Amino acid sequence: MKIEKTFGETVKKLREEQNLPLREVAEALSIDTSMLGKIEKNNRKPTKQLIEKFAKFFKVSDKDLLIAFLSDSVAYQIMDEEDLSSEVLKVAEKKVKYLKTKKSDQ
Repeated sequence: MKIEKTFGETVKKLREEQNLPLREVAEALSIDTSMLGKIEKNNRKPTKQLIEKFAKFFKVSDKDLLIAFLSDSVAYQIMDEEDLSSEVLKVAEKKVKYLKTKKSDQ
């Protein structure tokens, strides 16, 4: 699954591809219709458990949806720093490797 759009746009696309109304998907996921609408508009963040429910319902990889969600979080944090965003991502990648190494040493 190729994910270039936001998490909410991805969920909306999956729903629309199956011609499902908000109400039906919300009911299947045991959430309020307005909450699903807010998630699709990126006005509300889903929990990790809800992301897993989305993946199971739409029969897509929960890893792909989690990556879409987490990358949104990173992108929103650095998007106003246009001159630094690429550098920030490179440093963050190195820090993740460092922190994983440090964590495994404990």
